[in-house]
Amino acid sequence: MAGQPRQRPAWAPLLLRLLLAGIAACAASPADDGAGPGGRGPRGRARGDAGADEAVPRHDSSYGTFAGEFYDLRYLSEEGYPFPTAPPVDPFAKIKVEDCGRTKGCFRYGKPGCNAETCDYFLSYRMIGADVEFELSADTDGWVAVGFSSDKKMGGDDVMACVHDDNGRVRIQHFYNVGQWAKEVQRNPARDEEGVFENNRVTCRFKRPVNVPRDETIVDLHLSWYYLFAWGPAIQGSITRHDIDSPPASERVVSIYKYEDIFMPSAAYQTFSSPFCLLLIVALTFYLLMGTP
Repeated sequence: MAGQPRQRPAWAPLLLRLLLAGIAACAASPADDGAGPGGRGPRGRARGDAGADEAVPRHDSSYGTFAGEFYDLRYLSEEGYPFPTAPPVDPFAKIKVEDCGRTKGCFRYGKPGCNAETCDYFLSYRMIGADVEFELSADTDGWVAVGFSSDKKMGGDDVMACVHDDNGRVRIQHFYNVGQWAKEVQRNPARDEEGVFENNRVTCRFKRPVNVPRDETIVDLHLSWYYLFAWGPAIQGSITRHDIDSPPASERVVSIYKYEDIFMPSAAYQTFSSPFCLLLIVALTFYLLMGTP
C-alpha cells in the first residue's frame, strides 16, 4: 500500500557484510596482521596512535620486491658478496732531503746542492723498529741499487736493486755479486715495497730486517759495511751493466745507527777537487801575486 516503507530483501544484510569484509581485506596490510585485543598491533601500539603507521613498514606493492631482486642480480656475485672494486692507489711520497743528517742518513752523488730529484744518485737510510728503511733514486730508466760490501770492490756483495720493468712497474729485487756479475737471489728480505718511474728517474722505498739468519747472500745490517752505489739500464726488466765504469762507494764503512749527510761530486764536478789540481791552482795564484822577475 502507498505510504508503507519498502521491505529490503532478506539477502541484503548478507551482501552488505560481504562488501564491508571485502573493503576491509583490500585496505589491510601485513602490519595489521596479528592485532591483539584492544585494537593493538604487534608492536603494542593502538591503531589510533599518532605515527604508528610510519613506524611499521608497509609493502603495498611489489615494487620493493622487484627492486631488491634487481639489486641482487646487478650488484651481487653468485656467492652473494659484493663485486670487488680496485683499491685506491696511494701516490708515492716524495723523499724528504731536509731530514738528511737529522733523522736519516743520506748519500748524494752528482752536482753540488742536488737533492733526491736532481742527483745522479741518491740514497737514504733510517731505523724503524727492527727494520732499516732505504730510499733510492737515480737518473736512469732502468735500475738503481745499493750493495753492502766488506771492501770497496765488487764481488761477494749483498745487493738490493729497484728495477723498472717493461710494464712500467718498479720492483725490488735481491742480488748477489759474483765478480762483476749480479745473480738474482730468490730469498728477498725486502718488504713494504713501493716504487715509481717519473721524469726519467727510478725511485723506490723499502724495508729490510736489521738482523737476519746467517746466509752467504745476505748480511746483517747491524754491522758496518761499505756501501756501493750503482745504476744503469734494464732490458725487459733485467738489469745490465751499470752506467759508469767505476761506480761510487762510501769512503768508509757505514753504520745504520749514525745519520750523516754525505755529498760526493760526480766526475763532471771533480776537476778541481783532486790534490794535483788544487796544487796547480795554488802555484798559479802564487806566481800571479808575486809577479814575474
